[in-house]
Amino acid sequence: MAPVAEPFPISHITGRYLLFDIDAISHARREHNICGVLVGTIPNLSQQNVFLGVPLELMPEEARVLIEQGHAYLVDEAEAHQTGFAQMKREDRLAYLQTLDQQGLERAKVIQERKEERSEKVLREKGLVPMKQESSCVAPSETSESTSTPSLGIGISNKESTAELSLFGRPSDPPKPVALPETKLEAQFITPTTSYPPLAPRSVNSSLPLPKVAQNYPLFRYLHSMRYFSMPGLRFGCHYSVYPGDPLRFHSHFLATGIGWDEEFDLLDIVGGGRLGTGVKKAYLIGGEDSDKATQNASGDAPNEESVRAFSIEWAGL
Repeated sequence: MAPVAEPFPISHITGRYLLFDIDAISHARREHNICGVLVGTIPNLSQQNVFLGVPLELMPEEARVLIEQGHAYLVDEAEAHQTGFAQMKREDRLAYLQTLDQQGLERAKVIQERKEERSEKVLREKGLVPMKQESSCVAPSETSESTSTPSLGIGISNKESTAELSLFGRPSDPPKPVALPETKLEAQFITPTTSYPPLAPRSVNSSLPLPKVAQNYPLFRYLHSMRYFSMPGLRFGCHYSVYPGDPLRFHSHFLATGIGWDEEFDLLDIVGGGRLGTGVKKAYLIGGEDSDKATQNASGDAPNEESVRAFSIEWAGL
């Protein structure tokens, strides 16, 4: 994996925050505990949802915490593409198109070689070998015997040819070998997965505002500062599923819900969350930020994490 220089760009497209670079996706997960959700799919199989790929969609909370900590910056992709392609020189555009054509030819050669390998494999399984390969394997002592056998375009083993001649005899007018038409190598059409290149690298100085987040963002930022991994918690009716490590290695420990410091809530919601969390072998966690203690430095740093308090709840009435 190639090293990633920070800050790395986060693409802002129609209100969504996306990562298209595989190295940046791995870097964010390994170094900053940001997992996101893969949303890329196959155009011909848009219904499938098992094997998804890039881009990686980030929650607004994930994008904001990366930007506030100086690890990433926002890029308006629509404006960047329009400006970049309008300012691109004709020579650069032609060179890029030639590169795509060359990649298409190389891809076509690989596909053609795979087709030939599959055809040869099928012929070998059926006991039929292409004529050019059979002639190279025949011993000198068998040349006279092989020349007396009519050439049909497909090599046949000596035992099969002898049995066929003894049963049916030699045909009086053998058919002439037919030359198969050669397949024309057609270049494949390459769809680039990224735009950099041919576009120039994007400027780090971004004038875009920070992503808008809900009132549960302080809880997310607090859990992130404690080195927890947070994933969307819709399946459990909460805001986040909180993991003590990488979700590929650990089960979630908390079902987290962020609420306002002065917000009223129903006690039955706490009971229901505690029972649900205990039923799925997790703890229900609620938390919020004290607006009186929340302070922000003049340099624009993130608010003080000491202003956030969280409580975990388990249902013990069994």
